[in-house]
Amino acid sequence: MKRFLTGAAALALSVTMAPAAFAQDGGYTIGVSNTVQGNGWREEMICAMRAQALSSGEVDRLIVAHRNTDAAGQLEDLRNLIEAGVDAIVLNPANPDALNSAIEDAIAADIVVVAVDQGVTAEGAYVVSNNQEEYAYLGASWLFEQMGGEGSVVYMRGAAGTSADNDRDAGFRRALEENPGVEVVHEVFTGWQQDQGKQQMFDFIATGIPFDGVWTSGIDNVIVDAFLESGAPLVPIVGADNAGFVAMLQDVEGLEGAAVTNPGSIGGAGVAVALNILNGNPPEETTVLVDPVLWQNTTDEGREQIANAQNPNLDPEWPVSVEIPGYTTYSMDEIIACEGPGE
Repeated sequence: MKRFLTGAAALALSVTMAPAAFAQDGGYTIGVSNTVQGNGWREEMICAMRAQALSSGEVDRLIVAHRNTDAAGQLEDLRNLIEAGVDAIVLNPANPDALNSAIEDAIAADIVVVAVDQGVTAEGAYVVSNNQEEYAYLGASWLFEQMGGEGSVVYMRGAAGTSADNDRDAGFRRALEENPGVEVVHEVFTGWQQDQGKQQMFDFIATGIPFDGVWTSGIDNVIVDAFLESGAPLVPIVGADNAGFVAMLQDVEGLEGAAVTNPGSIGGAGVAVALNILNGNPPEETTVLVDPVLWQNTTDEGREQIANAQNPNLDPEWPVSVEIPGYTTYSMDEIIACEGPGE
């Protein structure tokens, strides 16, 4: 079975130097903390963590705290993982600052901490993330160009207060400043929930307020569905490289759109980095960023990229970018199986 890559193998490193390495020798217990369920991106992230832990052959046990909660709930989960005596914690943080007390306690207990997808500010923690600001900037710049540099845009954000949403907002605003003829006619937080985002789009279409484009923070195929089901005329739409949206960019007549890569497999990369640190091989810097690329269906090159990225074996809400070159080692079958050590 063919594997499709992000096209984003280039890594950009921060200027913060890594702390001392932890030298151990396999048989690890890894804790995982995630605060969003029911979102395809997060589900792929969790499956990538499980698959990488299994593929590595170095993890005896994976303890997964995977539920819908807030920063307070995640603090509780992190303290439970510390109490369980894990060797490393890989988390997708609900807030960049609110978890610092637990993260600092973990580091003081010689537990490696790796935040994926979003950053944390606790000293000594590692961050492995897609470049969220560039993700938003690339997509917004393309969208505003498609709009001719003027008009009204619907701005559908992620979860309020998260560092990924804050970073994406910075990228979106940067593109907006470069296009003074574009205005935000409606701004809403989807919480990265498919049903919520779709209903929000239905509700705004029903107002009759005109708009010329939609930027989405990865809630995308259901936004196209809202247009199709309501009978509203399509406008240019930007989303992520989710399998369902990528298919729509190829198959939906009249849809002009672009997918910006944002692999959920960053979770697997986070596990790989945690294992490297445990084995005495930390990255040179504490922050590793994976740069995104954009696939548009308005050029021959973009249409070819979109055609090559199609993967009907994936859930429509999973990104088609299922691995991070140089970090993940699992197969397509292993990430789809979503099984960790001992499962």
